[in-house]
Amino acid sequence: MDTTQLALLALLLGAIIGAGASLIVFAALRSRERAEREADGTVPDGVTAVLDAMDDAAAVVDASGLVLATSPSAPWLGIEAGANLEHVGLRDLVRAARAGTTETENLRLVRGRMSADSRLVAARATRVSERHTLLIVRDLSEQERLEQMRHDFIANTSHELKTPVGAVTLLAEAIELAADDAAQVRSFTARLSAEADRLGRLTGRIMNLSRLQAADELTSVGDVAIDEVVASAIEAHAVQADSAGVELVRGGDRGLYVRGDTQILKEAVGNLIANAIAYSPRGSRVGVGVRSVEGVVELAVTDQGIGIAESDQQRVFERFYRADQARSRRTGGSGLGLSIVKHAVSRHGGEVRLWSQPDRGSTFTVRLPLSDPPVIETPVKKKKRRPATVVAGADAKKGLQ
Repeated sequence: MDTTQLALLALLLGAIIGAGASLIVFAALRSRERAEREADGTVPDGVTAVLDAMDDAAAVVDASGLVLATSPSAPWLGIEAGANLEHVGLRDLVRAARAGTTETENLRLVRGRMSADSRLVAARATRVSERHTLLIVRDLSEQERLEQMRHDFIANTSHELKTPVGAVTLLAEAIELAADDAAQVRSFTARLSAEADRLGRLTGRIMNLSRLQAADELTSVGDVAIDEVVASAIEAHAVQADSAGVELVRGGDRGLYVRGDTQILKEAVGNLIANAIAYSPRGSRVGVGVRSVEGVVELAVTDQGIGIAESDQQRVFERFYRADQARSRRTGGSGLGLSIVKHAVSRHGGEVRLWSQPDRGSTFTVRLPLSDPPVIETPVKKKKRRPATVVAGADAKKGLQ
């Protein structure tokens, strides 16, 4: 190997050694910068951008429990950047995660120091660096509420079904024991038929309410004539009104339309009329009034009955809730009618309002968005074709010529 080759090799080795040394120095500087950044509480690169894109409440917490950065939805839990993590359960979770494992736990937290509103949350803590821990909190309160509603619905339904089912069983046994007494059999049979009807109405309403709650939107939507809805609901309850000695009166505007499901609205208005009749004294009136107000159809059902106490007015739309338990038992009420009304109207983008005073009566007002009347196309009359003239014999020959 000559002198020139040795010089080139020496230069190459020097360049390699110099590059390696530079990389070592650069890595040391980066490591020092990272350590300094963690020491002064700076959030690691990219974490802030990730937090900004998160829907759940999230925060980066340092070893001392100081919150360094948060997601946009974190403040609802009282977690703010620059402040210490206040919730004891969350602090314990972050402390456990610093051992290097991901910790997850369901906790019940109170929003703020002065609030009594507790929320069920799923909290997850993960160590992302030597000094930093990522905390993610997901609100489970809505899921908890829906689960509680489902549980209550099943419990209430089971309780309500026990009464008519038990009555049917007892009456069937009574009929069997009184088989030789025709009068007793007829009496028990009539009561058995009444309980069977009550059971059928109850199960039907449960199914209707379940259908309204399960569907995200109406499956059958069209132009609904309010006149048709009111007339049908009044006609369906005419016999009940006659038996109770209550007069049904209809007034207000005509020719109004809304968009929705005709059958669902008929049932909703029918439930309001049935309630009004059941809670009205003999000789009184139940009025059904309709008017258009600023793009809204208001359909009001007014009675002169016993009224509803103010303490009960907020709960009458709950499933199986009865303001007057004794009267509901006498009339066979299920406590589902007003709940069906509320869900039916809500599905149509409307609301139900209540005015009531004890011993002065009640007014339930259904408010629905007004729509334009449907355009009825006039059929085009076809021109009648004149029958062809039949020419026979010699005249026919002349015509052909």
